[in-house]
Amino acid sequence: MRRATITHHAEADYLGNEQDSTLKHEYVAGEVFAMAGASKRHGTLALNAAITLRQHLRGRPCGVWMADMKVRVRADSAYYYPDVVVTCDAADLGPDAPKDYLEAPILVVEVLSETTEPVDRREKLLSYRRLPSLHEYVLVDQNKPWVEVFRRTAAGWTQDIYEAGETVRLESVDLTLAMAELYADTGM
Repeated sequence: MRRATITHHAEADYLGNEQDSTLKHEYVAGEVFAMAGASKRHGTLALNAAITLRQHLRGRPCGVWMADMKVRVRADSAYYYPDVVVTCDAADLGPDAPKDYLEAPILVVEVLSETTEPVDRREKLLSYRRLPSLHEYVLVDQNKPWVEVFRRTAAGWTQDIYEAGETVRLESVDLTLAMAELYADTGM
């Protein structure tokens, strides 16, 4: 019988190692998980979302990042790399803000893949919802035109589903986005 050893890492050690690493890793309660590469379609969907959000928010006190910016979920002692993230919080954008992670995103977008979908739908959904700043969590399917928007409302969290030919409404940033625009150049 073989036994695997699970190593727990201090948060400060993770952050220090991540700065020097050529690979990206997510961190959850002391455990570090290497991230795999993405497909062309995955990258195109994330890029389409990021470009549209960046153009829409240009000139506003908001930041948009794609793939390389971590989100810290303090309540879960976790750091995740979402595909696209938006913050408009001065604490994230100010000169004294951490340079390699955000703590108050209003919008997080994840492009689903076969390997990440279970984590994106369960662990990350539950964890991100613990961020008081988060207004919307968006899941984008890369195998068919299908977008799910989990939205914080006064009554709790809701879920809206958008399919081909429809228009996605992102209230957090006051953006209406055609599914055709999001899925442009993906072959769908």
